[in-house]
Amino acid sequence: MELYNLIRKNEKLVFTDSGTGISKSIGEMHQSLEIENLRAVVFIYNDNQLPAIETLLNFYQSRYTVALLGMGMLENFKENLEQKYTPYYIYDPSRSSIEGYTAVNASETIVLFKRNANMLYPIHEKIKLLLSTSGTTGSPKFVRLSDENLVANAKSIMEYMPIESEDVVPLNVPINFVYGLSIFTTNCIKAKEIVCTDKDAFQKEFWEDFKKYGFSTLGGVPYFYEMLYSIGFFRKDHPSLRYLTHTGGMLNNRLIEAIASFSEKFGKKFFAQYGQTEACGRMAYLPPEDLQRKGSSIGKPVKNGEFEIDSETSELIYSGPNVFGGYANIRDDLKFFEKQEKLYTGDKARKDEEGYYFIVGRIKRIVKLFGVRFNLDETELLLKDALGGQTVICLGINDKYLAVMYTDPSLTRELIHTVLKAKLNLHSSSIKTVHITDVPLTANGKVNYPLLKSTLESGMLV
Repeated sequence: MELYNLIRKNEKLVFTDSGTGISKSIGEMHQSLEIENLRAVVFIYNDNQLPAIETLLNFYQSRYTVALLGMGMLENFKENLEQKYTPYYIYDPSRSSIEGYTAVNASETIVLFKRNANMLYPIHEKIKLLLSTSGTTGSPKFVRLSDENLVANAKSIMEYMPIESEDVVPLNVPINFVYGLSIFTTNCIKAKEIVCTDKDAFQKEFWEDFKKYGFSTLGGVPYFYEMLYSIGFFRKDHPSLRYLTHTGGMLNNRLIEAIASFSEKFGKKFFAQYGQTEACGRMAYLPPEDLQRKGSSIGKPVKNGEFEIDSETSELIYSGPNVFGGYANIRDDLKFFEKQEKLYTGDKARKDEEGYYFIVGRIKRIVKLFGVRFNLDETELLLKDALGGQTVICLGINDKYLAVMYTDPSLTRELIHTVLKAKLNLHSSSIKTVHITDVPLTANGKVNYPLLKSTLESGMLV
């Protein structure tokens, strides 16, 4: 496998578990598990800690197809997936037993569950990795990715990402999500140390590790950077930090200004990016020097990638060697790898006169009020800009109301209504405002819109 071989060539690479302090070199991790080398599926429930990373690397360089999932998934969801795909091995330290499986010691520290019944089935030779786009819902729908897909994307990222041979990189984004996986693979190829952690920036232990190990980079989605802004992260220097990466949505203008000022003052680089699971993570990036000038642009396609915009729907369409081989909903779908020529992103976009692309919203993130369609992503960004960069969440409720949720208690219903009246000519009768103290997030750190919507519609938020 080319991706694994690229990682293996980085002989100085070390993986450190932040919880235990244990470190292992890439050489020590190589073929460290006793596993049968079969053409079968393995389920790895990931928590970003060292044993999960060691398990992933061992299975990736074997004949197995790896399904990478989150350890926090509910047990009944796990059982549903396992029944549909009958994996030969399962890595899941959160369970002491699994029906139909026997626990086996793959090494002194790693236990795997091995299927009792030998239920092998045909798997296309190109399918190396299965990733879910559904977060923690347990949907059987997987994105089928090849080693070639992953290598192409890693190489295109390394064309612009300033990874250095002495870098120390935290896995603060779960690697079972494609953004975290691409951070992992690119830095494994070139960086010095990967800090394996299940902590995130909302926990003080993460910041203790930040100082202890001297992290060279951080990555996150918009809410991550809104949180950093709220705690004053951008007001002072962090000497070990050289660059920041971002993906997962639009940043508001106040936040862009703060990051641009921080970057210029302290000599940091900030890479705004755009990607999807179906393209292995990253399809476009905005060079740091364009952040102030181009604001919320996703930039231009990565090397060997191309964009086009549908003339009727304004949907952004991507093509490149990192585009996936179709979806799998049942195990019989693993017989096939159908390379997609184009990826229809579901995002609406525009292109400016200099060739920079801008996402203007999701095709489905729409609410229709009094016969007029409003893009919820654009409305969110408008409010954030008008209200000083505060966290604001917009949802449509039954095409009757625009629901606006906010976390800053100093904001008022009257102010929000005034902005929406002035900017969108929305009457107060069509707006519901709700103050919330906590923002529910998906496992990859994005705002959990479906949960908020269902909670709102059930009357639990008033």
